[in-house]
Parts: sequence; C-alpha cells; structure tokens
Amino acid sequence: MTVDVQGPAWAVLGLGVRSGRYPLAVEGPVMRAVDRLVPGVSTVTRYLRYHSMYAAIAAHAERLDLDATGCRGLVRRCEVLLAALQCAGASAEVEWSAHGVDRVRRFYGESLELARAADQEELGQSYSPRRWGFWDQYGGPAVVLGTVKLEQGALRPGRHRCPAAVGEAFAPLLSLAERDVVPSPALERAGQAALGVPLAAEREWLTRLITATTSEGVHVPEEWEPSDRTRRATLRALGRAIELHGHEGHGYQETLRSAVAFGETLTGDPVLAAIPEAAGWRGLLLRHYSVGAWRRLWAALVAEIGSKDGEADRSAEELRDWLALQAPNRTLRQALDDLPPLKDTAGHLLPAERRLLEPGDDTPMTDVLLLLVGALRSREGHLPGDVRAVFLGRRRRAAEFLDPTWVDGLVVDHLDRPMSDLAARLVDDMLAQSRRVALAKLRHDPATGGLKIFSRLHLRDERYFKTGDEGDSDIGTRILQLGSFGQQLGLFTVRDGCHAVTTAGRTILELSA
Repeated sequence: MTVDVQGPAWAVLGLGVRSGRYPLAVEGPVMRAVDRLVPGVSTVTRYLRYHSMYAAIAAHAERLDLDATGCRGLVRRCEVLLAALQCAGASAEVEWSAHGVDRVRRFYGESLELARAADQEELGQSYSPRRWGFWDQYGGPAVVLGTVKLEQGALRPGRHRCPAAVGEAFAPLLSLAERDVVPSPALERAGQAALGVPLAAEREWLTRLITATTSEGVHVPEEWEPSDRTRRATLRALGRAIELHGHEGHGYQETLRSAVAFGETLTGDPVLAAIPEAAGWRGLLLRHYSVGAWRRLWAALVAEIGSKDGEADRSAEELRDWLALQAPNRTLRQALDDLPPLKDTAGHLLPAERRLLEPGDDTPMTDVLLLLVGALRSREGHLPGDVRAVFLGRRRRAAEFLDPTWVDGLVVDHLDRPMSDLAARLVDDMLAQSRRVALAKLRHDPATGGLKIFSRLHLRDERYFKTGDEGDSDIGTRILQLGSFGQQLGLFTVRDGCHAVTTAGRTILELSA
C-alpha cells in the first residue's frame, strides 16, 4: 500500500538555504589574535568622527534620560544627518564615504527627509536595514575604548566622557535630529560635525584615548586598562615599522609585516624588541598566509562548480581531478626541496611566502605551496614559543581541522607520493570540512518552521552544486584601520604613496631608538 505523507502543516517544504560565512572555519585563530592585539578597533570602523558622534549622543541621551528605544532613534537620525552632510558637500575630502551615504542621497534634495530616511518600521527602505544602523559596527569598539557604555541598552557616557568642546561641535546636529524634515541651509549650519572637517578638541581627546597618553603625550601604564596598553603597543609596533619600511611604498599591513614577520628586526631593533606584542604579530601575520591560501583555494574550487539548474555540477572525483591535474609531476618530497628557503644560515626567518606570491604566481598550486610552508613553520623549534603559540592559535592541545599541523600530518603521510595525490586529498578535506561547518551551523528557522543551512555548496545525488561563489579576499587584521586612525590623529602621514611618522607621532609613541 502506498502512503502519501503531507506536512507537517506548520513547516514549509524543503530545507532553507542561506549563504554562510567562513565555510572552512579556518579564520578563527587569526581573528582571535586580532581581537587580542587590536582592541577598540574593528575592520569596519573607518572614521574617528563616528566615535566622537556616539560619545556626544551618549552625553545627550544622559541629559534627556533616553531609554534604549529613544537612543536607537537618536542614533539612526544622527547617522543619517552625518551622511547627509556629505551629500550637501560639507565634508572635506576623505578616503571613504560616510556610512549609508548612497541610501541617504535618495532622501536629500532641497531638504532632507530625515524621518523617512531614519524610519524604524520599514528598515529595508531606510538608510540602513539594521535596527541600530552603523552603531552595530562601532558599539563594541566604543565600549572597549571607554567612550560609551550601555545601561539596559541605552547609550551613556563611558569612563572617557565626551569633552564639552567636542559636544558643542555636535550640538547643531543633535538639535536637527528632532526634526522630521531638515532644510538644506539648516543642515549646512551643522557642517562642523562633517567628516574630515578639522576639530582640534576631538583630535586632542582621541589621541589620548587611542595612544593611552596624558594631555602632555606621556604614557603612564597604571592609569590605563590592559586593552589600552595593548592597543598602544600595536600602534607603537606599526609606527616603528613605518620608520623602518614606510619608504618602500607598501600598505600599512605589509609595512608591519616587513618589520616583524621576517628577518632579525623583531629581536634586533631596540624599539620592537621591547614590545612583547610584536612577537604576537609575527605569529599572526605568518598564519595569515595559510588562512588566505585556504580561502583562495576553496573559492577556486567552488568557482569550478555550476548551479543546481545548470550542467556544471561536479562529482567529488571531478573536483579531485581539477586540482590534481594542476599538480607538478613530482613527489611531495621533491616539491618541498624546491620551496624557497624558510630560514637563513643564522636562523632568521626568510620571506618564503612573499616569494611564492610574487606577481604572476596566483594559481591554486601556489596556495598549496603556501599551505606546505605553513606546515613546515608549525614544527617544533621553527618558531619561538611565544610566536608559535599565536601562529597555532589553538583552543585545544590537538591539531584542528585544516590547521598547519593538520597539513603537516598530510606531509608526513604523502612525502614520497606524487603531488597529485596530496592535491586530491586536500580537495577531499575541504569538501568534508565545509560539510562539517555547514551542519554545525544548521538552525531552526522560526519564520518557516523548518531548518536552515548556511552554505553555498550543496550535495545532491552524489554531485555538488552551488548557490553562489565564495569570497577569496584575505581577512582583515585591523592594521589598515589602525593606521588610518593614526593618520586622522596626525601621528602618521602619507606622501607619494609612502608612509612616514610625524614628529608628534614619534614623541607620543616613544619611537626614538
């Protein structure tokens, strides 16, 4: 007898699918190290002006005794106003646009329709689909910096209260936040708060907070929280790296890498040698290569797979062949012998990873070689203990899936086998790990009553199909944002693509060797 089963009636048919972040879950060790080494900064906190604005909002909310709902409405309106100032041309030339400025333009003409732009009922039609707007991105760092604290969800001044002079600069903007429609002339009168407009009181205040110094530019360690001291240490390491390598014309991250990741500067330079956190940056930046390699390799694999409606779905065997056929015709042992040297005769680290990533070498097999370098660097004795601890970034003693010691285990197993065998094994391991990660993220969806899986890669009838491509960019280390903060505070400067430390920066960060 055939039974037709329908239902349950409270759930829709099928499995809900959403794109997942970090499909191989290899980013954790780097992200945790970044959290420890750059507290109070995030990859999306672009401007110090927003920190000042939120501090001014917190002080204003305290005076008006606003609750969490009132604070949320005020935050959204002020963020719209700050973006609208850029629409009105009040902002000085800045490297990035104000948050939400493209959406705000729709509400700006002869006047700003502030209530509509900041509407909390139709979030998808407003300047930001997030209930708290861009405070979601700045809130955590602001609390760490101590400019704002939360009391039952409401913004209140933190341990570093907004100075009166800074608050006065935002007073016109806070006043306009009470209106539903703001005429352009009224908006322009609040231009002192716009991005890029110099505000001496703000620079003095935030220089003290970011660099953990007094108003005279002196660092007294016991007067600051551990997170403040750590952030200062990282900023000092970056400043010293700029002194040593800023003339080479690289970005902030590569400039720091040049100083701390390779060679003898980390231990031989008197400034860097006195910064314990610099060793953590060596471990982090070396592990960053392996994480980037996995991300690019996975993105390249997924790019070879078609959608569920196309003809380019792939079997596991076809995917193994995709990478195996790109492998050189040699054994793994021979491939290891051909790698650039990892150390010089004095035991100093050499930039093997940089040599592999030279222009023109951006193939999947280059990423395999980077993984092999990471595996060799993970071995006992290659890195000092403090560097190795950050490099491994473990939360347990055993090897974790796809970490450098996991890859080193594959090296041992495949040493005298063809490189194509290792390539095929890496594909199997990536497919298995992506499935583990997706199942670990499986959640009940209250909107449908069913289950929701977060993944772009899916298996049907032993063949893989995708619902979208994967990103292959490197994960952020927040050094770009920290360097930008240094520029905004006048500690660093950029000219003709080269970075330099200003006289004030050299004094405040104690960079004299």
